[in-house]
Amino acid sequence: MSTPPIVRRFDDLTPFLISPRDTVKLALLAGPSDGSPASVFFEVWEPGGAQPDNSHPESTEIFVVLSGQGLAHSDEHDVPIEAGDVLVLPPGSVHRIENTSATERLYAVTIMAEDAGAMPGGFAHLVASGTPASWDSTDRPTLARAAGQH
Repeated sequence: MSTPPIVRRFDDLTPFLISPRDTVKLALLAGPSDGSPASVFFEVWEPGGAQPDNSHPESTEIFVVLSGQGLAHSDEHDVPIEAGDVLVLPPGSVHRIENTSATERLYAVTIMAEDAGAMPGGFAHLVASGTPASWDSTDRPTLARAAGQH
């Protein structure tokens, strides 16, 4: 007996803030609870927003930038990122991404290659344990366009 595929609808995705004052929302698309060793998220940075420095000892983190622009800091390196870029952060790097726009959000699909290697308990669990947030009138059309919906 085979396992049926999983389909998620954008309207059913709940974004979370890892901590209540964060300026970055994450919504889980797929992860360990779906039988995947990787976790995949939509991630949205507020204008000028950034997550704190963080590190994932045994997991590569990959960002596919959908819309906006930012600056990725990884150890002693700083690189600009924009829509269409793919950013790969190696395991163990101390990193963060900041949205360099004062008016536009930064949107990405984020892949934690080994969810369990990101931190004890896994990254998807950390996100799901955060503060529920919501999508707004800017998020929905931007993410829908990026996902190929019309």
